[in-house]
Amino acid sequence: MSTRAAICSWLSIALLSSPAAPAWAQAEPALPPWHEGVAEERKREAQELFMQGRDLHRRMVLGDARRKYEEALALWEHPDLRFHLGKVLKTMGMPLLAYENLRLARRWGPASLDPEDDEEARALMKELVERELAVVEMRCDEPGAAVLLDGRPWFVGPGSSRRFVTPGEHVISATKEGYFPLVKPVVVLAGVDASGVLKLSADGIVTVRRWAAWKPWAVVGAGAGLGLAGAVLRWQADEHVEQAEQQFEATCKSNCAPTTRDATSRGLTERGVATGLFIAGGATLATGAVLAFLNMPRTYRSEDRGGVELQIVPAASGAMAGLSAALSF
Repeated sequence: MSTRAAICSWLSIALLSSPAAPAWAQAEPALPPWHEGVAEERKREAQELFMQGRDLHRRMVLGDARRKYEEALALWEHPDLRFHLGKVLKTMGMPLLAYENLRLARRWGPASLDPEDDEEARALMKELVERELAVVEMRCDEPGAAVLLDGRPWFVGPGSSRRFVTPGEHVISATKEGYFPLVKPVVVLAGVDASGVLKLSADGIVTVRRWAAWKPWAVVGAGAGLGLAGAVLRWQADEHVEQAEQQFEATCKSNCAPTTRDATSRGLTERGVATGLFIAGGATLATGAVLAFLNMPRTYRSEDRGGVELQIVPAASGAMAGLSAALSF
């Protein structure tokens, strides 16, 4: 928009909004929304600052032009101001701020700007998206997880968010009490969308055993049972041997010997079996003790299985094609 056209546009709007406007002017359609609640004095001051900024802009005194536009915007939120500020910021190499101001210039629709300016704004935004900006979109399903982008709060899960960033490396992090902190670098290029999912892993102390707690003690109990059975059998064996000796002494006066079928043989056999039970019981008891030692609870910190699954695709533009990659880290 030329300086003359801009002045005419602003003056015509001021005329229509003036209390002294003629009857035919009062019958015109309602003023655009950016006029609501703005005093005429503030509009005039904003117009003066706008013209000063336009003059500095033409002379490429960009820093001063930016300040004039921002001062005018503080007085009056006008789409023309946003449009020209966006152009200045793009020339100054501030693509994020430039895109945001161009977007705000068009937030009331295509009619917010002169048709030529609206077309230029759309072209500039398209150029910024394709050549100077990237998009990062993340989702986190963990309730209460605080997600940060480059150390600044982004959003809280569960949910997702999409944000323009400058090309290069950015750090995505997520934290929640009781979970491992997640910190991952993401490298994005101009003209691409990086979308992904954040997954947090619970941080806790885990206690495990090799086997169920009762199993080693069952072996110990079996060994003790075998030993007890051996003790009982040995006691019976001693009783049988003693009875056999007493009977032998009572019935044999001289020159006699016990037969192989005598009760003594039975007692001696029982003593042998009892000894075997003692040995088996002791071995089983020792095995159970070793198993109980090996089955003592082991405590360790849970493993961090969190991460980011990132998908990188071209930005939504016909001017770019061919880039498609999937990254997991």
